[in-house]
Amino acid sequence: MRVLGVEGTAWCASAAVFDAEADAVFIESDAYRPDSGGIHPREAAEHMGEAIPQVVETALEHAREEYGGSSGDTDGDGGSDGDPPVDAVAFSRGPGLGPCLRIVATAARALARTLDVPLVGVNHMVAHLEIGRHRAGFDSPVCLNASGANAHLLGYHDGRYRVLGETMDTGVGNALDKFTRHVGWSHPGGPKIEAHAADGEFVELPYVVKGMDFSFSGIMSAAKAAYDDGVPVDDVCFSLQEHVFAMLTEVSERALSLTGTDELVLGGGVGQNARLREMLAEMCAERGAEFHAPEPRFLRDNAGMIAVLGARMAADDDTVAVEDSAIDPDFRPDEVPVTWRDGEASVARVPDAGEAEPRGAEATVELDGDDAVKRRLPKGYRHPDLDATLRRDRTVSEARLLAAGRKAGVPTPLVRDVDVPAATVTMQRVGECDLAAALTADAARTVGELLAKLHAAGVVHGDPTTRNVRVGDDGPDGGSRLFLVDFGLGFDSDHVEDYAMDLHVFEQSVEGTATEPERLVEAVEAGYRSVGDPAVVERLRGVEGRGRYQ
Repeated sequence: MRVLGVEGTAWCASAAVFDAEADAVFIESDAYRPDSGGIHPREAAEHMGEAIPQVVETALEHAREEYGGSSGDTDGDGGSDGDPPVDAVAFSRGPGLGPCLRIVATAARALARTLDVPLVGVNHMVAHLEIGRHRAGFDSPVCLNASGANAHLLGYHDGRYRVLGETMDTGVGNALDKFTRHVGWSHPGGPKIEAHAADGEFVELPYVVKGMDFSFSGIMSAAKAAYDDGVPVDDVCFSLQEHVFAMLTEVSERALSLTGTDELVLGGGVGQNARLREMLAEMCAERGAEFHAPEPRFLRDNAGMIAVLGARMAADDDTVAVEDSAIDPDFRPDEVPVTWRDGEASVARVPDAGEAEPRGAEATVELDGDDAVKRRLPKGYRHPDLDATLRRDRTVSEARLLAAGRKAGVPTPLVRDVDVPAATVTMQRVGECDLAAALTADAARTVGELLAKLHAAGVVHGDPTTRNVRVGDDGPDGGSRLFLVDFGLGFDSDHVEDYAMDLHVFEQSVEGTATEPERLVEAVEAGYRSVGDPAVVERLRGVEGRGRYQ
């Protein structure tokens, strides 16, 4: 099968031809470069209108030269005048800038009609994931998408790509661009930050990770303030990379730990940054996982990935009628029915009874009789100063908040000893398995109740996933007893927003890995309402809509 793909979500007008049999991709692109500042939607659309016809014609000419075939209906009788050079036309349906998407969709519809071939509407962000999976040959990896308007972790589960973690404010590329615009540099800012970081030194900036979610607004404000206060721009650039990319690497490892998979792929234009790729590769090597970053031409916005995914979809008859091919600027990846992977393995690898549980993301746990010794290991991918700070602060927080949870009536391990310099906590051994291996509606409801009790005491867990709840057999009435563990990301708070974020983190872990997650999520919220403040669940709806993973 041969597919012509057309891409134009924001700044890059691109067309490509993918030959599935030869696994060969031809790409022709024309990128929009603003004279100053960021992307201006009107100018980007004007560029798209001028460039799309040219890149499409170049791609078509390549197809004709390589494979022969006619140009379609050249005599105007409504039918093909011969075999077309491609078997389908695929286009980026969203997400992206509406004016740009409309130009691309119009061109794709006209091509499909002229060539008399099927039309395929592709989700741009899923294409970033699939091109990495295709080139790596992985079965069911976690994918980190790091692009201009997006930053999220995806994994295939139960017929769709589930969001395992995401930015809660802005995409990583846009965040970096905000700093470079403040400095006075032109778009794109990422390569300029990478160049200046080569001569920089470390300065401390905010580091915000909440479960597998993260936020960039605080670090960008701090970076601008540091620059305004006279901190050398090279030092700010170096530290931005060290903090932002360490955050992305940490949540990627958390996603590997949650799902149990040992495959990670990178997608998105920010993935061209050498330091980010280095961090991810080192993290995967440390935990024995495989990592793949596609070649740069497949990382930045390009029609090659649209054509590759379009071929998979067309082969599965996942096409769209021209009259039903409306664009969607807010087209989220978890809205896409993944028909071309029907029946394939989930990203979630829940261990069978007796099988070793997946390795944790941040620490090792050694069992010694009735004790569990948790040791936060140094992370080679992080800058030593940042790593030392995080290991120290999280060790102290965990020991303190485990005790605070017990005081609030929440089952937690009893802390026996804390060694801050060694980043080690010795605690009571609890439970027989993680909740991920024994998740029921009753257990989910209990987690909701426990979180409500924790929040009533002013404590935020910070990372309440199905891997951070332990299940024992010494519960009331002979049933199971649940313990909340791993409070390293926790903190004190009296804000409804922070409590809602705790619920969001837990429910996201359920939706990404569990069977029939809807009823489990309902049980969590019912349990929370029965014990806690209903306003927290109401705020949760706002948190869910804040993500920028579309």
